[in-house]
Amino acid sequence: MKISQKTHQSIRLQNIIFSLFFLAIVSLLAWLSTQYSTQSDWTNTNRNSLSPASITLLEKLNKPIQIEAFSTDNELLRKRIKILVAQYSHHKSNINLNFINPDIRPDIAREEGITSDGQLLIKYGSKRSIVSQLDEQSISNTLQSLALDQQRWLVFLEGHGERSSEGNSNFDLALFVQELKNKGINSQKINLIETPSIPKNTSLIVLASPQVSLLKGEIELIEHYLLQGGNLLILAEPGQTQFLEPLTTPLNIKFLPGIVVDATTQTFGLNDPTYALITHYPDHLITKHLKAMSLFPGAVGLSAIPSQPFVATTLLSTLERSWTETDPIEGNIQFDNNTQEKQGPVIIGAALTRLLDKKSTPPIQQRTVIIGDGDFLSNAYLANGANLNLGLSIVQWLNHDDDFINVPAKTATDQSLEITQTWSIIFGLGFLFFLPAVFIGIGVYIWFKRKKQ
Repeated sequence: MKISQKTHQSIRLQNIIFSLFFLAIVSLLAWLSTQYSTQSDWTNTNRNSLSPASITLLEKLNKPIQIEAFSTDNELLRKRIKILVAQYSHHKSNINLNFINPDIRPDIAREEGITSDGQLLIKYGSKRSIVSQLDEQSISNTLQSLALDQQRWLVFLEGHGERSSEGNSNFDLALFVQELKNKGINSQKINLIETPSIPKNTSLIVLASPQVSLLKGEIELIEHYLLQGGNLLILAEPGQTQFLEPLTTPLNIKFLPGIVVDATTQTFGLNDPTYALITHYPDHLITKHLKAMSLFPGAVGLSAIPSQPFVATTLLSTLERSWTETDPIEGNIQFDNNTQEKQGPVIIGAALTRLLDKKSTPPIQQRTVIIGDGDFLSNAYLANGANLNLGLSIVQWLNHDDDFINVPAKTATDQSLEITQTWSIIFGLGFLFFLPAVFIGIGVYIWFKRKKQ
């Protein structure tokens, strides 16, 4: 077919029009990409995007956030900081990030207390704080701490063999106290014998498993604190509940005799039947976000008597197959009818509230939590299951920080590839023999085909 000059010009015109339309569409898409953005995180734990808890936290912050990153001319470090801050800027527009080179401006770094490369100075309102770890948990915890209206002070009572808030033994609570500090919640110890008064800035008193009785004067001081609307956390232990009864009886909480046991714990690799497992949680502010199991080594059961003015809510309840064992834990143990033993589920944690001001919005509450075990927050067991998150949530609820729920740490579980020995052999033979044979076969095929031509 012979193409005329007119047809040739028509084809050329069509090509020009197509090219113009194509360039116009590409330009339009390029402009739209600057106006709108979308992203998708395909990692196993969504570690490249913020957790729902951090997003909720940002929604509560109504002031601008200023972040000053003290970084040298390390492009990799600066890129890491930009990516991390961008995750927050995606959900909150008034976040400003500025880089300051501490080598060029050592005066500013020294004035702000910067000691290492890559530290962030976060400013929120009139408050500021330094972040050393470049991860979501550290930044969100810092923002939560800066957002608090006032400092939260936990007072740990001592002088009766309680768990130490600074001790590093398995029995003590130093690791938990450090996690509280990361949340902006400070703590102090007090011995009511040496200092017969409770500080006015106390937001919560913690009575962590006393091993001897409190004196009458100490009990009166705590009762006065409670009458004024103070909040209280009590951690009990089997065999030591009599030391707490002067405080729990007015709250209409009684301790059950014996220790909570579960004879089926060996199925889960636990040789001690006194380990109480909590797998289901009620729809309470403290527990509704918990997903993992929590572990309580040696717990005592509770019994709540419905009465006013305190309203008790079951917080932690063991499995149905558990019970309270009153005999020594030895040999084959089993539930005995017609005794003081109680068949599961057994309550080992209760939350109590009392209305202080019904007219306010929301109504002001006094809050108390009683847990039949203190080991779950100890240095030895804090990292088990949801123990840490549960402990943090209890303290946050008692401090009335309902909006600032726990921000979980992000772990990259998909950074390692586990390959069985069988697959290792398959991969080895494949790369050594199969793939070379395929390439040689393709080459021979092409050679024969060209030779025939």
